[in-house]
Amino acid sequence: MNYAIGIDVGTSGTKSALYSRDGRLIASHTAEYPLSQPQNGYAEQDPADWWEAVTASLRAILGESGVSAQEVAGLGLSGQMHGLVLLDKEGEVLRPAILWCDSRTGAEAEELTRRFTREKLIAITANPAIASFTAAKILWVQKHEPEIWAKVRKILLPKDYIRYRLTGEFATEVSDASGMQLLDIAGRCWSPEILEGLSLTEGMLGKVYESAEITGRVTSEAAAQTGLAEGTLVAGGAGDNAAAAVGTGVVEDGRAFTTIGTSGVLFAHTSQMKLDPQGRVHTFCCAVPGEWHVMGVTQAAGLSMKWLRDTLCTEETVQAEQEGIDSYALLDRLAADVPIGAGKLLYLPYLMGERTPHLDPNARGVFFGLSAIHEKKHLIRAVLEGVSYSLRDCAGVLAEMGVTSSRMMACGGGAKSPLWRQMLADVYHCPVQMPESNEGASLGAAILALVAAGEYSGVQEACRAIVNPSQECCPDESRSAAYDAVYEIYRGLYPPLAESYRKLAGLGE
Repeated sequence: MNYAIGIDVGTSGTKSALYSRDGRLIASHTAEYPLSQPQNGYAEQDPADWWEAVTASLRAILGESGVSAQEVAGLGLSGQMHGLVLLDKEGEVLRPAILWCDSRTGAEAEELTRRFTREKLIAITANPAIASFTAAKILWVQKHEPEIWAKVRKILLPKDYIRYRLTGEFATEVSDASGMQLLDIAGRCWSPEILEGLSLTEGMLGKVYESAEITGRVTSEAAAQTGLAEGTLVAGGAGDNAAAAVGTGVVEDGRAFTTIGTSGVLFAHTSQMKLDPQGRVHTFCCAVPGEWHVMGVTQAAGLSMKWLRDTLCTEETVQAEQEGIDSYALLDRLAADVPIGAGKLLYLPYLMGERTPHLDPNARGVFFGLSAIHEKKHLIRAVLEGVSYSLRDCAGVLAEMGVTSSRMMACGGGAKSPLWRQMLADVYHCPVQMPESNEGASLGAAILALVAAGEYSGVQEACRAIVNPSQECCPDESRSAAYDAVYEIYRGLYPPLAESYRKLAGLGE
C-alpha cells in the first residue's frame, strides 16, 4: 500500500501526519514552538523552529507507524499563510519571520493603496491592500530595516521555507501565493506590475505551481535529517485554509467550511472567480486547478479562547488536569451554564486587529456590557458568541456576492466543541457537519500528495473517495432568534469605535 504525509506548519506548532491511500490516519505528531511578540501588535517566529519541528515530527510518525519511508508515495505541505521569510544569497534566514497575525504594517497597507490604487489592487490581486498580507510586510522591511533588505535574495512563505529545506527548490503554489498580494489571481501568476511597483523581481520569489503538482524531491541531506527516503516527491500543497478545504471535501460549488483555529475562517468554493468590490472578504486561487475560493477571516478566534484561558482561567486549567479532561472542555461546561446573550455581555474578538468585514489593523478586543453581576463563565460564553458573530459577518458578505452553501463543514480545534458547533448552526441558520476525520489541513496536504503521485486523477475525485461527513448539528429556530437579537447589537458596536481605535494606536507605548 502507498502512503502519503501531510505537514502543516501552524502558528503554535507543526503537525506531521501519515495517511493511507484511502485517507486513514496511521500516525501523527505535533511539535510546538514559541511565538514572539517583541512589541504590541508584533508577531514573529524563528524559521529554524519550524524546521526542527518538521524533522522531529517526521521522525516520530515514521518510527511510531512502522511504515517504511520507501512506502511513502509523497508528501504535501500546508501552513500558516502570509508570513514573510527572507533569505540571503547563501539561503540563510536574515531575520525572524513576520507572521500573518502581525499588525505593525497598517501604514504600509495605506502606502500600497496610494501606489497602486485600491481599484487596481482588487483588479489584479482580488483584494485591497491588507496589513496582514506579505506585500505590506515586504514594504515594512524595505522602509524600517534597509540594511537587512539590501541582503535579501529570496522571499518565501512559511511552508515554502520548509519545501526549500526538504528539496532545495524555491517554489510555492497558487493558493498560498494568493495571500502575498503579489499574484495575478485571474492569471495564477506573479503580477509584473505589482512586482515592479515594489522593486521586486520574479527571481526573488518561488516558482508558482498548482497545488497537486510535483515541486521537488527530498534531498539526501533532508532525508538524513527527517528519516524520509531520498527522492520522495513533494507536492505543491496549499495554504492552511485551502488545504483544510481539501481535507473537508470543500472542492466543489455549494460547499463551505468554518474553521476555528488560532484565526477563524469562513471558506466557500467557487468555480467562477468572484470579487467583493469593497474588499471585505478575500478571493484566492484554490487547490483545484483553474478554480477559486472566497473566504472571510476573523483574526482571533481560537486565539481569543486561548487568551482567556491563559489569562483568567488558571484555576480551571488546574481543575481540568485533576479531572483528566481538556481545559477547553471544562470552559465549555461553564459556558453551557449561561443563557444565550451571556447575561447581556458582548465580546468583539479583535485582539490582533481585524480583516472581515472591518479591514482595520488598529481594532482591539472589547467586552461590552460588563457589570458586577458577571462571573468568569459569562466572559467565556461571551467569547464563544463573539467569535461566532464575527463569522456570521463573513457569511453575510459571501451571501451578498452570491456565494452560498447547502453544506457547511466545521474543522479546527474549536470545532471539537459540541457547544460551539451548535452555536454556529444556530447563528448561521444552517446545519453544520463535522468531517469523519478532523485532520483538516494535514489530510488535505496528504490528499494533494496522493494526486501528485498519480494515486488519483484529480483533487475532486480524491475528495469524493476519501472525505465523509460525520456528526451534524441542526439549527433551532428559537435559539437562532435569540442569537439574532444579540447579533444586531454586536453589528452596531464597531463603527463608532473605529476612530477611537485609530487614536489609541497613535498613543506612545
